Amino acid sequence: MLHTLFFTFSLFSFALPLVYAATADQWRGRSIYQCVYMTCSHFPNAPIDSSPCPLLESSSTDMLCLKELILTNAHQAAVPGAVAPGTREYRDYFFYSLVEFPSLRENLDYIQDAGFTAVWISPVSQNYEGPTTPYGDAYHGYWIADATKLNSHFGTSDDLKALSADLHRRGMYLMIDVVVNDVMATSTTPDLSTYMFKEQSQYHPYCVIDWSNDTSEEQCWLGDTVVPLPDINTEDPTVVSAFGDWIQSLVQEYDIDGLRIDAAKHVNIDFWPVFCGKAGVFCIGEVFGSDVDDAARFQGPDSLDSILNYPMYDALVDAFTIPGTQNISAVADMIAQSKAKFKDPTLLGNFIENQDVPRWANLSVDPQTLYNAMVFNFMTDGIPIVYYGQEQGFSGNTDPYNREAMWPSKYANTTTYQLITTLNQFRNFLVNNTQWATTPMELLTASPYGIATLKGDVVSIMTNIGSPPQNISVPVYTPYGASTALTNILTCQQWAVGSNGTIDGQYTLGGVPIILYPSDLLQNSGLCGNSDSTTGSSKYTSFAMPARRPITSLLAVILSLLGFLFCFL
Repeated sequence: MLHTLFFTFSLFSFALPLVYAATADQWRGRSIYQCVYMTCSHFPNAPIDSSPCPLLESSSTDMLCLKELILTNAHQAAVPGAVAPGTREYRDYFFYSLVEFPSLRENLDYIQDAGFTAVWISPVSQNYEGPTTPYGDAYHGYWIADATKLNSHFGTSDDLKALSADLHRRGMYLMIDVVVNDVMATSTTPDLSTYMFKEQSQYHPYCVIDWSNDTSEEQCWLGDTVVPLPDINTEDPTVVSAFGDWIQSLVQEYDIDGLRIDAAKHVNIDFWPVFCGKAGVFCIGEVFGSDVDDAARFQGPDSLDSILNYPMYDALVDAFTIPGTQNISAVADMIAQSKAKFKDPTLLGNFIENQDVPRWANLSVDPQTLYNAMVFNFMTDGIPIVYYGQEQGFSGNTDPYNREAMWPSKYANTTTYQLITTLNQFRNFLVNNTQWATTPMELLTASPYGIATLKGDVVSIMTNIGSPPQNISVPVYTPYGASTALTNILTCQQWAVGSNGTIDGQYTLGGVPIILYPSDLLQNSGLCGNSDSTTGSSKYTSFAMPARRPITSLLAVILSLLGFLFCFL
């Protein structure tokens, strides 16, 4: 009987799918490329000259422009014969033909070749289906209808599985955006039958948010009366349970490595440990706002693993944009506050662009400000996140202008793309060969013209003076002894440390960032004439990172092996 019991369990255990999950510690060493569908999609036969419609957005005017551009490039023959011009199906054919999961797979070489080790994609849940709203169509994926169903416009279940598998073959992680705070409606009294939650009690009553009140921010509705976002009652035990079952199933079905949580601050904070516990993967939340105290309460064992670092984003804008206040002390102050208030600054999400803020080039006229801010995000505490098109110099303002289509850029090998490639290569080298990712950063100096940091053995000097040469310098006191040989990994220039460990950041050639590393430690980095230890490996094998840990099935496998042994007792 005992033999039979264990043998039966052994067979059952081997039949279970082996599901993996990436821990917060494993995400710490990743760098993330953020895609919004449609925009990141590959459309190889589409016209490159998009000047007649620079936005290629979802308004009726832009859709008409996009349609005409496609038609003039001989795509008319590709329209199914049953799709009549002027119908919604006709518009959807042109609109959604750009946004399927397979098209993103076609761009993975471009993303991986820049050194990224993870991709963050839009929510995959079913979105609003209906007449075009005054704000356009649900092209972005955030207007949720039924979370338990896939967005058919993005692709099939098999397409998403193929995307996940392709990323994992490359050694990359998949992060999926999820929306649990709300659904989308076209009135404040929607028909609930089309949603995951169909009972009125599973939603908070309609109210306008009082932004000075935390409870109001959690329970009142985002959106407006044109496109309201009914707020889900995440205090309801039936909602908590259903969301937990859904996210566990989604993560396991599609082998997801991490979650980005939309509107995390608008959900009661005690919801997150239960939800993320069921998911079993790294959770990083959106906590929009510059208040570091408000943001910090969302990181920790009683909330989320991490959040997007909006307080530091605001400080970087204050410090580096031209025109701007150029207040370097804002960054220095935020470094100190982050160390004191966040549970783990090395897990925070660093960014200078995303779908909810203006493009950097819209805020700053000088490209050197972009380069310096990017160096800060890659070389200090946290996980660097690059929003698609940032490397192409996109310059749109806020939504929808910051969600330009990607394919007109021709995926050019721009100066910014090359800088990102170098930053990723160096950062991945540090992560794989040292304790750099977990070593807290130190502020070495801050002046009106720049700031210098130390993380591990890396000294980074960032300046806000912009491109024009200036006869100024930023003196930096380092822990290195006099005459220590350092290399600027961005230029391969050799630097010798002066007396008392001093280094001067000179800007007679303009305000370029500087990243210094002991020359004798660059072996096997592939940088500045040093060999690359990964040379000869498959192009689809990413940098050697810790293996993702198996969840749920690990115990089953162990018990199955025990059962197998018992069969012979």
